[in-house]
Amino acid sequence: MYIVMNELHVSPEKKKMLHQRFGKASTNMANVKGCLEFMFLSNEQDDKKEIVFTKWASKEDYQNWLSSESFAKAHRNSASSEEQKPTANANELHTYELIHHFQGE
Repeated sequence: MYIVMNELHVSPEKKKMLHQRFGKASTNMANVKGCLEFMFLSNEQDDKKEIVFTKWASKEDYQNWLSSESFAKAHRNSASSEEQKPTANANELHTYELIHHFQGE
């Protein structure tokens, strides 16, 4: 299993827009081959950071999604309206290979 956490740096006034965008994106991830789980996490300690957490069947599945048309479409920067302009100022990508796992009921 492969885990990807994308820490988005966003100004507090753009958080609501970011939450709305990722609400739409979360339903699209259900159709991505190898994507096992998608979570958008709002940081309670730092109002300028949000986390996109994805769990993948394999690193290869994640890399295939990165090179897919659906990824390119979702991340295109052809912002013509305020709603389409980037909401995050920056990001930090963290990737992990799962070594040990426990999942309760």
